[in-house]
Amino acid sequence: MSKKISYTQVSMYNECPWKWKLNYIDDHREFKGNIHTLFGTAMHEVLQKYLNVMYNDSVKNADLLPLDKLLQARMVEEFNKMHEFGTDDKLVTQEEMEEFYQDGLAIIDFFKKRRGEYFSKKGYELIGCEVPVDLELPQGLQWIGYLDIVVKDKIRDVIQIMDIKTSTMGWNKWQKKNKNKTDQLLYYKQFYSMMYNHPIDKIEVEYFIVKRKLYENLDFPQKRVQKFSPASGKPSMNSAMGNLKKFVTEAFTEKGEYNMEHKFEKLPSAKNCKWCEFKNKPELCDRRK
Repeated sequence: MSKKISYTQVSMYNECPWKWKLNYIDDHREFKGNIHTLFGTAMHEVLQKYLNVMYNDSVKNADLLPLDKLLQARMVEEFNKMHEFGTDDKLVTQEEMEEFYQDGLAIIDFFKKRRGEYFSKKGYELIGCEVPVDLELPQGLQWIGYLDIVVKDKIRDVIQIMDIKTSTMGWNKWQKKNKNKTDQLLYYKQFYSMMYNHPIDKIEVEYFIVKRKLYENLDFPQKRVQKFSPASGKPSMNSAMGNLKKFVTEAFTEKGEYNMEHKFEKLPSAKNCKWCEFKNKPELCDRRK
């Protein structure tokens, strides 16, 4: 059976090859999620539900959806999933659940009032939400990915791929320059073009970032949505695909098996280790290069 790879794997490998090895070769997958991943999953589904009804039915019926109840139900469902196997009760607290739920209500309120600034039915068609990108790569590997939102601009014959991100206060300039973040949509652009036979120069990509918090005491109105389109011309695409090729070449053999001969490097740093699930497991990682 072909081994599956995804953006998550490539990103993890770039961050720390040793962490990738522990997760995928040694099968020590211990990350069970946190309040941020829980909220992100729930908010994705809320926004996708709204857009599905808006494009396939009407804006009026989309506005009538009980999005507050859907958000609450999905957050509770994700909370129960995380704790059903006896996981530490402190993984997500009730206080966090309430805070993030209230933040979600503020996002929903803003989105419904300002939706027209971001999504229009006139001249646009919803191709789908969670659109699969599943294709075979060299070495017998299989790329798996799901595109949050795909819309077609019928006038320009352009496909627009959007990825929803939930963020505390939006992305700063350093996050926007982080290739490990922005390469995600470049992979999706390349593979959507290949899988659906659409000209790559007729595909645009954009991050749709929803902010939980706003700055206090500012004299001008703030938006809960931040849009960001990473550079996705030929040089950027070549760089991203070169990065993917490096991962595949180092981590896998020519036959698509894990490369047990490769020396997987540890890349300890304050940033990398802060949220790592192995930081308190010296038997697996001593944080030494």
